Amino acid sequence: MTDQESNGNWHDDPSNWKLGIFYYNKADKRIFPPKRIRGLGWTINFANPLSYLAMIGLIVMLFVAGHFFG
Repeated sequence: MTDQESNGNWHDDPSNWKLGIFYYNKADKRIFPPKRIRGLGWTINFANPLSYLAMIGLIVMLFVAGHFFG
């Protein structure tokens, strides 16, 4: 099985979606997998510890950009 096949299987497995909207899969190393409806963008894999750092970094960048350019 290729990585893309396993990513698709993980994505389609309802047990990897908490409350239907939060993606949580320890086996999936991606930080930003696609949302359940793939055309709507990406979500965060809350099982990956790096995802929290990425989310905090994004919030800080938005705050700094808003402070200096807003």
